[in-house]
Amino acid sequence: MVTQRNRAYQGFRQQIIDARIRPGQFVSQRELMQLLEMPLAAVRELVPRLEAAGLIKAVPKRGLQIATVDMKLIRNAWQVRTMVEREAVIHFARVASPETIARLIADHEAILERALKPTPDPALEKDAQAVDWGLHDMMVDAIGNEILSEIYRVNSLHVRLIRYDADSMRPVQVVPAMREHLDFLRALAGHDPEAALQHMMSHIEHSKHRVLGGMLRVGS
Repeated sequence: MVTQRNRAYQGFRQQIIDARIRPGQFVSQRELMQLLEMPLAAVRELVPRLEAAGLIKAVPKRGLQIATVDMKLIRNAWQVRTMVEREAVIHFARVASPETIARLIADHEAILERALKPTPDPALEKDAQAVDWGLHDMMVDAIGNEILSEIYRVNSLHVRLIRYDADSMRPVQVVPAMREHLDFLRALAGHDPEAALQHMMSHIEHSKHRVLGGMLRVGS
């Protein structure tokens, strides 16, 4: 049974995914009610969960503040990504079917083809994020450990807040991300798990540097 608190949490998560909540933004409980379209009781139950996850903190006389982005958060978030996804890749290389890998390759090639077109594609960023994060979530969930998946999902929200702050998911950034994913997937298709792991670890490191570069551009 899905409780109101869980629906409120999923709504909050979607607000971050859709970039409707900004890092460092102050919100009141009533504003959260409006954003999430949930009653005050559900929001009050939600706040402690968000605080425990480090996604929000109560600031006296100012309200609730969405997590701010700093170097410590970036370091911690990418360290968690690296640790979890290393195990996820090793497991996924053992269990992913050729059909699944072929479908993932086709999905990524389709996004890459759209990203390389000279004409604007207003749906590109959203579709690219769905394919990008869909791969990472699939690999972690394939382990079959619900606790690990929840840890990863919470950390992914931190990463998304960081990406929002860096304004990093632009079409120009979609191209290298898709190419890096394809290197990984083609290594899986070629039954080379060591190369696949190397490609994914390289992708995660490159994604961190793209975010840092985006933050420097925004701050300049």
